[in-house]
Amino acid sequence: MSGPTPTDALPLGRHVDYPREYDAGLLFPIARALGREAIGVDDAALPFVGVDRWHAYELSWLDARGKPRAGTATFEVPADSPRLVESKSLKLYLNSFNATRFDSEAAVLERIAADLSKAAGAPVLVRSGLPPMRGADAAECIDGQDVDIEIYGPPDARLLKVDDSVMVDDTLRSDLLKSNCPVTGQPDWATVVIACRGPRIDRAGLLRYLVSFRDHAEFHEQCVERIFNDLLSVARPERLSVEARYTRRGGLDINPWRATPGVARPAAVRELRQ
Repeated sequence: MSGPTPTDALPLGRHVDYPREYDAGLLFPIARALGREAIGVDDAALPFVGVDRWHAYELSWLDARGKPRAGTATFEVPADSPRLVESKSLKLYLNSFNATRFDSEAAVLERIAADLSKAAGAPVLVRSGLPPMRGADAAECIDGQDVDIEIYGPPDARLLKVDDSVMVDDTLRSDLLKSNCPVTGQPDWATVVIACRGPRIDRAGLLRYLVSFRDHAEFHEQCVERIFNDLLSVARPERLSVEARYTRRGGLDINPWRATPGVARPAAVRELRQ
């Protein structure tokens, strides 16, 4: 694997033969710097820390005697890795395990960790199982705002408003984030959770801003970094955390999280829609 692959060479949106045997070459890495340049973020001096947490629901392989085995897994790709992994390529890669024999589940997870780490250019954590479903939390849902909305793309940071006279420690949630795959145009749906210590964010403006992603085409990780960067620029908070929990497609969901350095990582959970 020599490096990132241009998006026009990805298997998205075209017929791809079902993999008949294990093949790490199915993974397509994409340079994170490409998306970050578009929002004015220097890839060499990131204003955030974070991770992309993937949930794999359709993991299967053959044991040493040829009997199919099935499981689930969680992958964590560090946000400071030079590359992200395109989701359909990851699905095809995982499908390549379906007819391949391994001595144990541990051997499968070790192989996945090695291959994803090589693709991402940084150590990727792989473990068996999935995090629990989200229970009740203290996040304020902003979706009930009585507002008119007319902008559905491109994302417009001018919609964000803050009250500098009021300093708060807020955790806000919306289930209305939607963007589109930049290659196929398929919709991507997510719950986004924003934790901010700083000037009070206007709820109506924030909702309008999140909805302005509705017709926007960008990868999940890039959308979250755009939201983080816009909020950081407009609100100038002391602390900021943005996590999006995207719904499942092809047996995978992606949960990017970005935060100002020093912010504790939120507990890993899944949404009901995932």
